[in-house]
Amino acid sequence: MSDRDYYEILGVSREASSQEIKKAFRQVARELHPDVNAHDPEAEEKFKEAAEAYEVLSDDENRRTYDQYGRDGLRSGGYQSQAQGFGSIDDLFSAFFGGGFGGSRGPSPGADIGVQVEIELDDVLDGTSREIEYEAVANCEHCHGNGAEPGTPIKTCDRCQGAGELRTVANTAFGQMVRATPCDRCNGDGRIAEEPCKVCSGLGRKHSSKKSRIDIPAGIESGQRIRIGGAGHAGETGATPGDLYVEVLVKEREGMIRDGQDLVTVVPVDATAAMLGDTVEVETLDGKDEIELAPGTQPGAETRIKGKGLPRLGSSRRRGNHRFIFNVVVPGKLSEDQKRLAGELNDSITDANREPKESGVFSRMRKAFG
Repeated sequence: MSDRDYYEILGVSREASSQEIKKAFRQVARELHPDVNAHDPEAEEKFKEAAEAYEVLSDDENRRTYDQYGRDGLRSGGYQSQAQGFGSIDDLFSAFFGGGFGGSRGPSPGADIGVQVEIELDDVLDGTSREIEYEAVANCEHCHGNGAEPGTPIKTCDRCQGAGELRTVANTAFGQMVRATPCDRCNGDGRIAEEPCKVCSGLGRKHSSKKSRIDIPAGIESGQRIRIGGAGHAGETGATPGDLYVEVLVKEREGMIRDGQDLVTVVPVDATAAMLGDTVEVETLDGKDEIELAPGTQPGAETRIKGKGLPRLGSSRRRGNHRFIFNVVVPGKLSEDQKRLAGELNDSITDANREPKESGVFSRMRKAFG
């Protein structure tokens, strides 16, 4: 063990209160627990070091001795750390937190499963449904999940007497601590099959292919997940199954960009049409429609068709808007006649014609940058 300062180990000041010391120790313990920090080979020694620091600083008399004389003062007074007497990190967590870091676990619940499903943008309007197929650990059909060969008895575990857990008592610096661990014979179930199932070898579970039909609500966004309770992997005997999480991916549709409930489309228009005005045919989720291009339309100007966007999640009644941004296309590779006509037009334009009209895109830029 190192001779690092106890306050430094817990990350507290020398004026820290008892409550602050306790809170800091629990935080350090949580970070060092194997369930969280499985890849640190020094986790056990680090926890013993933190536990020793907590033993000293949580005891008023030992803390006063340490503050005055350091570790040498504790040793000369006969102090010995209880934390160094435990054989494993599980024993340490059981002693300090009673029954381990998370308490008695019992039969392990089934794990969750994640799958993806892809839908079209049009499906977002009214919602849709999809049948998905995936691999999962399921209850054995032969033994119906109890792990016993059909027709044979299931008896009470003689090791834990049906409790599903084993309890041991350890003497620590804080008094006697009861540690509860799942029974190693029945795996926390409290019962044992007299004749294990021949199909699943007594596990009560086996890999299988499962199908499930899911309803996808209107208005869903790409990346959102739908939870189906109990459709994940089956748990150990007596434990709950996991859940199925379906991530919905919405395919992009060419020419349409999603912005929340709105759809955005960039519409290319000729410079002459932007100057003179025109009627432009556009594509929406509901089919073809028309929008008016006002005379003198500037690049980046925007118009919209209300109610042609996407619905709010779970409702297909109220829809957003479909916004159209005009991209004024200036013609190139002009013929001599076209150049002459363009020159005549340019010569005829007065200052009144050149009065700038702020387009939608430049208006937004001005607001953004002040």
